[in-house]
Amino acid sequence: MRQYKFILSGGGTGGHIYPAIAIADELKSRFPTADFLFVGAQNKMEMQKVPQAGYPIVGLWISGLQRRLTLKNLMVPFKLLYSLFRSFIILKRFDADIVIGTGGFASGPLVYAAGLKSIPVIIQEQNSYPGITNRLLSKKANIICVAYPGLDAYFDPNKVIVTGNPVRQDIFDLGSVRNKALQHFNLDSTMQTLLVMGGSLGAKRINQLVEEKLEFFKNKNIQVIWQCGNLYYERYASNKDSWNVKVYPFINNMSYALAAADIIISRAGASSVSELCIVGKPVIFIPSPNVTADHQTKNAQSIANNNAALLIKESELDTQFEIQFTKLVSSEKLQRNLGDNIKSMGFKNASKSIVNEIEKLLLP
Repeated sequence: MRQYKFILSGGGTGGHIYPAIAIADELKSRFPTADFLFVGAQNKMEMQKVPQAGYPIVGLWISGLQRRLTLKNLMVPFKLLYSLFRSFIILKRFDADIVIGTGGFASGPLVYAAGLKSIPVIIQEQNSYPGITNRLLSKKANIICVAYPGLDAYFDPNKVIVTGNPVRQDIFDLGSVRNKALQHFNLDSTMQTLLVMGGSLGAKRINQLVEEKLEFFKNKNIQVIWQCGNLYYERYASNKDSWNVKVYPFINNMSYALAAADIIISRAGASSVSELCIVGKPVIFIPSPNVTADHQTKNAQSIANNNAALLIKESELDTQFEIQFTKLVSSEKLQRNLGDNIKSMGFKNASKSIVNEIEKLLLP
């Protein structure tokens, strides 16, 4: 078997990193002798998460534009030119057969350089509203794998294939590890467990909400696994000594957290939504309003419209959260219906579908 070489590029948040790792894992299962190289942004979370998954990574000196006018924005053109130059060097030395971009500014220079060198390119877009990086790079792509139908408005319809979002393989059979998961977090198996996920970097408003409602959860006999994010851990770490609250900056063994959970509160980033569709448990989505084109609300709405999750906007938390949470936690039927409905919306074979497209490009 020929020894193929694959470069995967994307990062900045878990939403871009974990799909890339899932694609690499599927490629590795089909091409055991293949060589892999990830390309990310220096000092971003991919520089830790990718090596933890067993893959080498190099970092580019690249950053995105700030939403407000800052001195950092003045450096962006210089970083972009330098990273483009570095990308050409990386491509020449590694001699990749295919480059796979999963979005985020980290993937921009590398995927663009690959297109200029006529190296086959696959782009994977996670959101219902494409990020600016993938929209700009789409002209260089051979194939664009998307998570949602209807993205022909943003991309060349002849290139678009609906595959769903790749997810981690360890979340597919959570029932078999539930008891181990409860023991891992030192939880009471007779109580309902709430898992709070604010995304890989944390979510300020969700963290504020959880702190405000700790007594409310206690009165409901709810125990909490709370991923507050590295940025917020110092502020909320004191709550970890509470009898029913486990606070973490980041949960490395997320499959155990998902297995232990009965109810989940989550942002509505594309990867989180896709994984929760596979997990099949009742979810309350609290979308971030601070994202391009409010795409998290659109992601969550597409699930809520199918009676597969509850959606509470940040602006409605003060009036709606206790009402909606009480309704959910007190109704096994509602929990079961939401879990069954969201599970029916999952793309179980997204990684396989994407790698099928990669294989087509590899065939002579």
